Amino acid sequence: MYLTYFNGQWNEGNVPLYGAMDHSVWLGSSVFDGARAMGGRLPDLRPHLERVVRSADKLGLRCPLTVDEMEALVRDGVARFPANAELYIRPLVFAAAGFLIPEPEKTGFALTLFDAPLPAFTGFSACLSTLRRPEPSMAPTDAKASALYANSTRAMREAKARGFDQAIMLDAAGNVAEFASSNLFLVTQDGKVVTPVDNGTFLAGITRARVIALLGEAGVQVEERTVKPEELDTAREIFSTGNYGKVTPCTRYEGRTLEAGPVARQARELYLAFVENC
Repeated sequence: MYLTYFNGQWNEGNVPLYGAMDHSVWLGSSVFDGARAMGGRLPDLRPHLERVVRSADKLGLRCPLTVDEMEALVRDGVARFPANAELYIRPLVFAAAGFLIPEPEKTGFALTLFDAPLPAFTGFSACLSTLRRPEPSMAPTDAKASALYANSTRAMREAKARGFDQAIMLDAAGNVAEFASSNLFLVTQDGKVVTPVDNGTFLAGITRARVIALLGEAGVQVEERTVKPEELDTAREIFSTGNYGKVTPCTRYEGRTLEAGPVARQARELYLAFVENC
């Protein structure tokens, strides 16, 4: 089920939003964010809504709604689903007018909620992509911009063609950045938990930050540092964090089978316990 708030009302189905001349259609000026409803609970909802406002600003857009107004709409929309529904929440901000440069006062907004059960903790396979994340001087890497995802989908298509579920992408300097659509953690041979440092080439996600904090409170320190691609070849565990899957283990990297290990399990359990207390 899809439910979209647009132009002052809720609509079911895939609601048309754009015209052929809208700036966002032909020049890619749109941003979005992703939050979740899990049995009526809304973990880190406001940080996601705050980020979509910041992302819009980075692209020269002006989100027509405040964070408070968006939160009220989200809660109204969630209440229209069954109480136990697991939902993806996607606010979308897009330029409706402008030639080359978008007109900020003509920015559109749509909020879509749809059924998206949390993936099981069964794991996925990944390979190293030949494609790289851009530097901040090359693309709007400080925004959750729709335009950035063309490169992510290229990496995913490449991975699928090689028989893998996901791709791991490097930055321009050749260091590990993240998975094509989520942040990356690994556990080294000596038991250290590591995630690539936020160097501006990828969005250091809200779920990533929450998992780092939860592990820290449980006595597991996470190192944020430069990660070399060869470290993936010897890691005990590799796992992802992101809004869609929250915490998900990588159980095969290139030709090597990996365990859905204890750190990933602990991170997942801690996150789900956090959700229960939201």
